[in-house]
Amino acid sequence: MKTLRDVKIGEHAVIERLHGEGAIKRRIMDMGLTRGAEVYVRKVAPLGDPMELTVRGYELSVRKGDAALIEVR
Repeated sequence: MKTLRDVKIGEHAVIERLHGEGAIKRRIMDMGLTRGAEVYVRKVAPLGDPMELTVRGYELSVRKGDAALIEVR
């Protein structure tokens, strides 16, 4: 299983499944990270957290802990 956390800078991925429960899962979905959405990893902060993504035409920063809950292909 590959997660969004494993995607390298400059790569694209498509979201397959969201893990987690309750408020965390709802927050991830509210950011536009839903099944079938294409995600592009723009950059990662110098210490590795957070990641800057482009999804649905806008830029988004996601913590690595949250990215580990998003399964991609």
